[in-house]
Amino acid sequence: MGEIVAQQAWYTCGRVSMNNPALFLKKFLRYGTTIASVAPSSVWLSRATISTIDWSCPRIILELGAGTGPITAEILKKATPESRVIAVEQDADFAAHLRVRFSRYKNLEIIHGDVSELARYLKGRGIDKVDYIISGLPVPSFTGEAQQALFRSVRAVLKQDGSFNQITEFPLLYKRIYKKWFKDVRFIFEPRNIPPAGVYICRNMQEP
Repeated sequence: MGEIVAQQAWYTCGRVSMNNPALFLKKFLRYGTTIASVAPSSVWLSRATISTIDWSCPRIILELGAGTGPITAEILKKATPESRVIAVEQDADFAAHLRVRFSRYKNLEIIHGDVSELARYLKGRGIDKVDYIISGLPVPSFTGEAQQALFRSVRAVLKQDGSFNQITEFPLLYKRIYKKWFKDVRFIFEPRNIPPAGVYICRNMQEP
């Protein structure tokens, strides 16, 4: 599972919010030769990522690879006080930043950890399944083995009628990856992001 950790680390620093330029610069200098993108997820992309969530009742939302929290911020604007939001972030600096930035939100918990351990993290918090998984992970850059580990972890915690929402900066190019694991996959294009990007909305998991 260490491969997921390593690949998540260099990608996350490439899409951090610029509200913390010192932290961004630190990560850029460390990972700059392998960054997937140096542009942060825009507010438009962040909103598109959570646009399919039904907020009419309390939800359990799991975010993977939160970075410095551009999508987290949009989730918290919409989530009811009774909802639970859990963000799993592999990078210790980003996890610490998230805890400070969102310290006033009682319905948010930040976990510094590996996405291959989702079931264990949730079980320890009395949670069996989640309604939505919001992912900013660099899934296309994962090896086949790492992708398999990720999606098996996702399947263990996502409700049968739940949704896996995955951001991408290469619209439609990697749809086949998600079609392998989900019966229903649709794409929301967000041209206002720089570069143009979008979100895969994935439902009904299947055995590949």
